[in-house]
Amino acid sequence: MSAHHESAGTHGFDRAYWEDHWAADGPQRPDAGRRLPVSPYLPAETGHLPPGSALDAGCGQGTEALWLADRGWQVTGADLSATALAEAARRAEAAGLEQRVQWVETDLTRWEPDRSWDLVATHYAHPESGQLTFYDRLGELVAPGGTLLIVGHRHGEQGHGEQGHPEGATATLAGITGRFAGPGWSVEAAYENERTIPHGGRDLSLRDVVVRVRRNLP
Repeated sequence: MSAHHESAGTHGFDRAYWEDHWAADGPQRPDAGRRLPVSPYLPAETGHLPPGSALDAGCGQGTEALWLADRGWQVTGADLSATALAEAARRAEAAGLEQRVQWVETDLTRWEPDRSWDLVATHYAHPESGQLTFYDRLGELVAPGGTLLIVGHRHGEQGHGEQGHPEGATATLAGITGRFAGPGWSVEAAYENERTIPHGGRDLSLRDVVVRVRRNLP
């Protein structure tokens, strides 16, 4: 699982898909061998939090995980793709952050770690289970008093097919916040945003939905 993909088409998000995605063109990938800019939502939504333990769910090549580690967090980066994680580990070593990040190759929809995290963050991760079920699962991994940050593709009036995102890969603001409407959670930020990023020599338009919730103490 990971954030940065350009054209998915109609397919499943299984291990083979993500391996193909990250292996595509090998060292000729536009982002090969360099750290991409961190998602702007991560510093905006977590910069006020004291460093603790963090899980980057669907970490890809580790951009967000390394940003957190560089700011004092002890990070677990989890992804389905061994290819992506190998590059993430290389980047961590190059940055001198290998002691602050643990990389885990796993299917997050089935993973059952024996711990929780102060911060769980996910950026555009796409599981086969569908987005909302996935966000429910991530909520279970947040420690009491901790934070869950969700950044996903916003579902448009005509879907995201024009950007290559299958129907199940998008979500609405109401759909996400509705999963955390109970007394166990407090919704602290919920908004939509449009932005343009450089990607592969051209501009890519992103329509984002951003939700930050806190798991209430018992």
